[in-house]
Amino acid sequence: MKHNFPNWLSGYDRSILKFDLIAGLTVAAVVVPKALAYAVIAGLPVEVGLYTALVPMVAYALLGTSQKLSVSTTSTIAILTAAELSRVAAGGSPEQMMTAAATLAFLVGAFLCLASVLRLGFLAYFISAPVLTGFKAGIGMVIIVDQFPKLLGVHIDKAGFFRDILSLSYHLSATHIPTLVVGGAALIMIVILEKSMPRTPAPLFAVAAGIAVSFFFSLKAMGVNIVGNIPAGLPNLSIPDLPLLIKLWPGALGIALMSFTESIAAGRAFSESGDPESDVNRELFALGVSNMLGGFFQAMPSGGGTSQTAVNSQAGARTQVAELMTAACTLIVMLFLSRVIALMPLCILAAVVIATTAPLINPGDFKAIHRVRKNEFYWSLIACVGVMVLGTLKGILVAVAISLLMLMHQANHPPVYLLGRKKGTDIYRSLGLYPQDEQIPGLMIVRTEGMLTFASMPCVADRFNALITGRQPKVLLFDLSAVPDIEYTALMQLEEAERKLSERGIPLWFAALNKRVLESIRRTSLGERLKDGRLFYTIEEAVQKYLTHITR
Repeated sequence: MKHNFPNWLSGYDRSILKFDLIAGLTVAAVVVPKALAYAVIAGLPVEVGLYTALVPMVAYALLGTSQKLSVSTTSTIAILTAAELSRVAAGGSPEQMMTAAATLAFLVGAFLCLASVLRLGFLAYFISAPVLTGFKAGIGMVIIVDQFPKLLGVHIDKAGFFRDILSLSYHLSATHIPTLVVGGAALIMIVILEKSMPRTPAPLFAVAAGIAVSFFFSLKAMGVNIVGNIPAGLPNLSIPDLPLLIKLWPGALGIALMSFTESIAAGRAFSESGDPESDVNRELFALGVSNMLGGFFQAMPSGGGTSQTAVNSQAGARTQVAELMTAACTLIVMLFLSRVIALMPLCILAAVVIATTAPLINPGDFKAIHRVRKNEFYWSLIACVGVMVLGTLKGILVAVAISLLMLMHQANHPPVYLLGRKKGTDIYRSLGLYPQDEQIPGLMIVRTEGMLTFASMPCVADRFNALITGRQPKVLLFDLSAVPDIEYTALMQLEEAERKLSERGIPLWFAALNKRVLESIRRTSLGERLKDGRLFYTIEEAVQKYLTHITR
């Protein structure tokens, strides 16, 4: 598959440069503190966050198709990375953790590139929106609970969501007051600024204030943990650890799925009329290269973030030049401001993480799902609880499994319902929705929807039998207008159903077959028997024959 270098640079309109520069600067004010915080979530040195906001962002800007998507990393990817690193590198040195994270990023990128070659872009829609809502809410609660010890200045042994909450309750008496005051003030500051001045880069202000307080009041001497030494300069070259590839591939596959799903969702959410249409397989390739290159430069797994993409869009970004500007600002921080960032209290980063993660837990989304589809609301709750009980990586499997179960249930339980005729017309509608519609005595018109398969046909047959029970129609008319295709086993089952109905003295007629279904039926023995005039182009044609020949 060819991936041509984008032509937006060669045809760039300089009149929009100021909009891209302003947007890039604005996003940098959000991305830099968040990148530091996400590195902390993943259990990595904070500079890894900066590396992830530099290399993947530049790579995506040059290769991606979304003009607004901002790529570094996300809270979801960070917590998934943390879970994977704790599995393969628990207790390792910072260097070992960074090597494992870079190897993980390389492997995530390799999976995304492979998916691009195989044209698996449709996997972006593999997790349903309600299940993704529940999954993200669960992730949000896990992250927030994970950050509370840093906000309180206490240490707990991580043992799972519910046990961590219990452990926190036991350690409340050991709260370090200066840490809580500084972190709590930062959290309040972010919340107030985001409410009163939504366009303000509140996390950046909180970080700047925290660094200033740390410098003037010597917070380290008061026992407040600070970031500490950050190596200035560009990231070193990192070679993937081959033995780790075997251990990391299951987690990398899950992270790749989430990275792509989140990125596509964020890019589409802020796409505007007139923007070029995103190519999902090209997006797979761009995200894959971004992760692989990031893996060679000590970055953690990356993806498009919803909040930073929202800021990019709201700030007026017109093209990917805005991303390049954000990356340039990150580079300046890496080269010249590492000593300043070293003074930042860790409780400030915890406050930034909590404030930026909280929107993942949105009761309004759950209410909307419950109002429209109660069954899917329950699925979203199961996905949420699955993350908290089983952990984040297994939570992905739960989310995917639930989405598959929903898909299988819906595909294998198609609606089957009686039709009536709207008075004075030839329009046929569901009697369940329009009970006042007229029914033709002795003629039962039944419709189903969706492809008939070996799995769905038994359900359709059961519903047919339930509708016929207690009735003895002269003719059963099967409307296939909403059936795009019939699988072989379903054809055999349909043929058997026709024989059984004939034995009961109920002829089965068919109406509104599309070309594919008609040709499939004609190639069976059922097709031979239906040549006696039981196939009709429309329901109305069948009704007129019934009224003319059967009722006389």
